Amino acid sequence: MAGGGGPGEARVGDPTDLTGVRAARPEAIAEAAAARERRNGPPGGSSPLLIIAADQPARGTLGVGGDLTAMADRRDLLDRLCVAVDRPGVDGVIGTPDVLEDLMLLGVLDGRLAIGSMNRGGLAGTVFEVDDRFTAYDADAIAASRLDGGKMLLRVDDTDPATVRTLEGCARAVSRLASHRLMAVVEPFVAHRVDGRVRNLVTPEAMIRAVSVASGLGVTSAYTWLAAPVVPEMERVVAATTLPVLVLGGDTGGEPGEWLDGWRRALRIPGVRGIVAGRALLYPRDGDVRSAVDTAVEVL
Repeated sequence: MAGGGGPGEARVGDPTDLTGVRAARPEAIAEAAAARERRNGPPGGSSPLLIIAADQPARGTLGVGGDLTAMADRRDLLDRLCVAVDRPGVDGVIGTPDVLEDLMLLGVLDGRLAIGSMNRGGLAGTVFEVDDRFTAYDADAIAASRLDGGKMLLRVDDTDPATVRTLEGCARAVSRLASHRLMAVVEPFVAHRVDGRVRNLVTPEAMIRAVSVASGLGVTSAYTWLAAPVVPEMERVVAATTLPVLVLGGDTGGEPGEWLDGWRRALRIPGVRGIVAGRALLYPRDGDVRSAVDTAVEVL
């Protein structure tokens, strides 16, 4: 794993030391956050972004493909993240506090965007999944930790009254992040339940509706970005907003060529400003994280 120096003992460098540092010197996390070299300029000021997503475990989503516990080994996940973040062309990471703090202790987020994942209360597979409360970062903590923005998931289920609480929480988060001049990344979906489980609708019409709702959240949209999957007629989806759009790449389940082609098509649309990808790059079928990330960079 990559590591870095810093004032005092803020950076540990060695992943085997993380638990020891957390137990003996918890203040080292704040020291590492204060020592992190932040990226200069606005997030989307130049080339398209490539951001690695690593916030899935906090929602209880540990599976990749047919392996239901692929992401369960935290040090293995950190190894993969360090490899990915170290590749040229990678702009940053989305993570919950536990993940981003480990990466800051390891000193690998210097010059990268660090985006805090905020609402993780809608645990996967639960009856309260749509009631996606803000149980991780809040906007003030993101600002205090010198992060670069916050990410939130918004699922609109017309039959679930809990949707309005999630809408309200996301609107407050967008507003508060904007007050700190920090980007808010909103990932919207129209959802419904199939055999008791929440499923996202990824038709063009459903995504147009989700994007339209998400664009209007908060007292200002000045710092809001959207994250959306690549769907058929993606041009219509992106045309529903003037906000910058990042296209998603999760546990795709398909051959690499399929999602790469989707990214290429989406990136030709002027409103699309980059890629957010997690499991597709961290857990590629051949196990080669470097090659998977480098291929995504080539697409950009």
